[in-house]
Amino acid sequence: MKAHVHVMLKPGVLDPQGEAVRHALGALGFDGVTGVRQGKVIELDLAETDKAKAEASVRKMCEKLLANTVIESYRVEII
Repeated sequence: MKAHVHVMLKPGVLDPQGEAVRHALGALGFDGVTGVRQGKVIELDLAETDKAKAEASVRKMCEKLLANTVIESYRVEII
């Protein structure tokens, strides 16, 4: 079973990488981009076969290591 974890900065948290990407896109002629938020996707291969148990386990991973829950939010997708 696979899990995808989508991690993004929470609204209101400054995103200097996103701002750098927005600026670079403008310099390349993509003037219609008014905001960029950059995040990350973490793909996990899991031995667990029960979807509910897998999701619970991945959520614990996020809370302990994969996301800084003070400034980041996350979304778990079990595939």
